[in-house]
Amino acid sequence: MRAAMTTSRRLATAALAALALLGAAAAEAGPRKDRMRNLTDKTLVAWVALAGLDQRGGSAITLDSGAGPFDGIVYAEIEPRRWMPGSEFWKRTPREQAALRAETSAPGQIVQMAAVYRGREVTLYRNGEEYARHEVQEPLEVGEGSAVVLGLRHLQAGDRACLAGEIEDARVYRGALTPAELGKLAPNRPGGPRPLAWFSFEGGSAADRAGTFAAGRLHGAAAIRGGRLVLPGGIAYMVAGAEVSAKRDPARWPAYHLTAPPEEGVCAPFDPNGCIWWKGRYHLMYIYQDPARANGGHTWGHLSSPDLVHWTRHPPALAPEPGDADEGTFSGNAFIDKDGVPMLCWFGLEAGVCVATAEDDDLIRWRKHPANPIIPIPKPGDPMHGRYTVWDPYLWLDDGVYRCLLGGNRLPNGKDTLYLCRSNDLVHWEPVGPFYEHADPGWTGEDEDCSCPDFFRLGDRWALLCISHRVGARVYVGRREGERFLPERHVRMNWPGGMFFAPESLRAADGRRIFWAWVTDPRVRPAQNATGSGTMSLPRELSLAPDGTPRIAPARETEALRRRRHAANPVDLPDGEDVTLRGIRGDCLEIAVEIAVGTAREVGLKVRCAPDGSEETAIWYDAERGVLRMDMSHSSLSDEVTYGQPPFASYGFQRAADNPKPYTRFEAPLALAPGEPLRLRVYLDRPMVEAFANDRQCVTQQVFPSRRDSVLVRAGARGGVAHVRSAEAWEMAPIVYRKDAGR
Repeated sequence: MRAAMTTSRRLATAALAALALLGAAAAEAGPRKDRMRNLTDKTLVAWVALAGLDQRGGSAITLDSGAGPFDGIVYAEIEPRRWMPGSEFWKRTPREQAALRAETSAPGQIVQMAAVYRGREVTLYRNGEEYARHEVQEPLEVGEGSAVVLGLRHLQAGDRACLAGEIEDARVYRGALTPAELGKLAPNRPGGPRPLAWFSFEGGSAADRAGTFAAGRLHGAAAIRGGRLVLPGGIAYMVAGAEVSAKRDPARWPAYHLTAPPEEGVCAPFDPNGCIWWKGRYHLMYIYQDPARANGGHTWGHLSSPDLVHWTRHPPALAPEPGDADEGTFSGNAFIDKDGVPMLCWFGLEAGVCVATAEDDDLIRWRKHPANPIIPIPKPGDPMHGRYTVWDPYLWLDDGVYRCLLGGNRLPNGKDTLYLCRSNDLVHWEPVGPFYEHADPGWTGEDEDCSCPDFFRLGDRWALLCISHRVGARVYVGRREGERFLPERHVRMNWPGGMFFAPESLRAADGRRIFWAWVTDPRVRPAQNATGSGTMSLPRELSLAPDGTPRIAPARETEALRRRRHAANPVDLPDGEDVTLRGIRGDCLEIAVEIAVGTAREVGLKVRCAPDGSEETAIWYDAERGVLRMDMSHSSLSDEVTYGQPPFASYGFQRAADNPKPYTRFEAPLALAPGEPLRLRVYLDRPMVEAFANDRQCVTQQVFPSRRDSVLVRAGARGGVAHVRSAEAWEMAPIVYRKDAGR
């Protein structure tokens, strides 16, 4: 007891001395914005005990700019068991790390790690000894708005990889400390220069003893115990500083499209899933990432509606829980089992195909199957290893037999396919073989896959709605013979530069096939972090024309959102001139226009136009080439917007200038018959643009104009004259949400 009291007095004396020292430092340094100004040369120090040596990608300490770039001490992101100075896209990180010394500390053993930044030189130290040294092209300068992050690599880390272990002390110093100064430092004791930020976790506090940053906030399973920050694995980290909740300007956010709420952050992926019409309601589920859950927190959110206009937000339908076989909930579908009860099927991360059964008719509560994963990922030594891949599944009941399609498989000739399995009881599965091989090698490229499959009868044919990750949404249409699907047509719903991804459908009560897709976000990651992200397309109806070609139209229920009607007079379109449609303007509209093509080579509509033309998004029909084109080259003056391929490429950029080959337009096939007018139905919903042409084609994009006066609508013709026969528009009401706390 006496020894404990002596130790306590010693710690108290040291703490008082430290507080006095830091109080003087804070007084000398002035307000926080002055202390953080122009911080380039700096030193990061952390005393850390790893829980195990085979973990990857977490950080002992990171100084995050709050806008994307960061510097940090990261464990084993590139090479296993090696420490590295982390930075966004390794801009200040040496890529060759195999020669570095592997970490050998025992679980729980404290190691001092320090990163010293001096000009273009970066030096990493381990227990006071030089560990690595290299030069960078451009050092990072941080300032007000920055954050100290412990555990998570940085605030925008898409994989949410966190360090597993304990941190006893973490500090940031202004300037580059020398090896001698580092040698004088000890955890929980003042020494050396005055720190800019200091987290010692004494007394269970996450406060910055230097007073530069607000007290740290703990996330996930992070806790402070015994004077240490305890990170047990999974999602567990601490942030002090710039981390803020996503906020958005409602006047610039979609009003009548389904969107994720800001508290769900950047939803990536935001695939629609589990769509089903049940007991008088449409149910739509979607993937989002819950930061409170481990391994990325991939969870299925849940919305339902009686009419596609009034929506209820329910508690999550599926989420990874302790003890589950899977680590996260990825894409799948809803189906009805042999007892007539709805079930959900999904790809469980690190596990395989999983299912759950509804426990109530509101589809709020779901019971996961005790045999999950019912189709496991084949491991080496398994007879099925190498025979098929387990990826995005589609499961349905057909003639008393359960069938499951496994995404991500390929044939020996490089063509995409799905692998088919069958079962009588959802537990014992018989591998059948490849489900299809498309007839035309020009339909898809060898680098395209078949993921997010959705297989259903469409008229007198069968349809396979799916994506390729490289391009986006598409559909095969054909016939079924036994356990084989024989595609006769392949129709894309997205093209390089477009944003239409991961479709999912349901059969409505009247037999219509209605589907949604994730309209990915073309803004760079810092912009998405500030507002959150996640937008669905309008619900669309998929059908077949008498000649067997697919037809795409907005679901008729969207007409219930129409409010005040506006109209413009018929008008001639001279060659090379744009004509403003008087009386039609706005950013939240449905526009219906019919244009007689006449002698023009191209006719089209420009929307979200600024008065001076500095911003506009053009939808052109090229009669000579038979294409419908969307031109985004002047859609936005913002440097936050950039278009790439695949459709979510912008998620990797910190600024638009980082995209070396941005798309400025994309084209979809559309051939009008001689004399057939161009009939456009264009839906504007702040950043959203969905343009349906003659119920045969649709081009989709998010454009994010920066000017509030970019609200004009213009029509034009090129290479000849054309005529606007009719033009009308409706102001659109927002969809109505209510929140259900669950029962």
